[in-house]
Amino acid sequence: MKELWTEKYRPKSINDYVFKDEKQKKQIAKWIAGGALPHMLLSGSPGTGKSTLIKVLLNELGIDPFDVLEVNASKDNGVDFIRDKISKFSETMGVGEMKYIFLDEADGLSPPAQGVLRGTLEKYASSVRFLLTCNYPHKIIDAIKSRCETGRMHIEKLDTSEFYMRLVNVLDLEKVEIDPDALEAIVQKTYPDLRRGISMIQANSFGGKLVSPDADSEVVADYKLDMIALFRAKKYKEARLTICAKVAREEYEDIYSFMYQNLEVWGEEDDKQNKAILVIRDGLVKHTMCADVEINLSATLVELEMIAKGVI
Repeated sequence: MKELWTEKYRPKSINDYVFKDEKQKKQIAKWIAGGALPHMLLSGSPGTGKSTLIKVLLNELGIDPFDVLEVNASKDNGVDFIRDKISKFSETMGVGEMKYIFLDEADGLSPPAQGVLRGTLEKYASSVRFLLTCNYPHKIIDAIKSRCETGRMHIEKLDTSEFYMRLVNVLDLEKVEIDPDALEAIVQKTYPDLRRGISMIQANSFGGKLVSPDADSEVVADYKLDMIALFRAKKYKEARLTICAKVAREEYEDIYSFMYQNLEVWGEEDDKQNKAILVIRDGLVKHTMCADVEINLSATLVELEMIAKGVI
């Protein structure tokens, strides 16, 4: 496997990028013609092409790599990082007229870090533009949203037929024989995350033929069935270990919603369910600020187990 298909088939130009919204396409073409981008905030589900669009835009504008700072905001998400690395980059002289800071997964920034970022957006707006992506726009503070209003866009997911065709096109280009049942299984596991879908067809292409993935080869919705069955069987430790082993970190927030939607797991009594709501709420709040989100989720599950057992 010499090359990742997700990178090989990532759009390199606006003509290669598939827009679901014609109005967005026209607006972006106008910015490219003008030679600069505004502060941008792109939201949407994982794998819908937010990061790809940012990279396409920078490529179309011919921005020198020296003038671009790319940051994984789910990892580098503290106040010190904003004050040190981002502020220092903003203060240095660039090669071109405008520099760009690409904050991928900006919803991973802690609230204090977002507060500092707000001031940075204002201070350097004449020479630095911020390009943010997020999965959960409600986790971005209003002050940042307002400063990105001109460039704020929601990237819609592909419909299922388009999703199928993108995978079929990649398989055709790679001269891989398509097994319809195998392709269906992969789409069921990965839709609407196109990046994940392309990764999975590469992982399941052997000897020039697409084969069905193993049942446990990828995280799928079935883990929720296993999880709820374990909880209802009062096997709390096994359920917690199942979650930590099978759930991707970007899906942790969905687990909190799932726990809230199944309050009866923690007890039929109103008192127990009320306590569970408070614990889930506290866990979700801490999720955006905790250095290790897996520990935070595990601690929340331990507290819920104690409620179910009547310990608290």
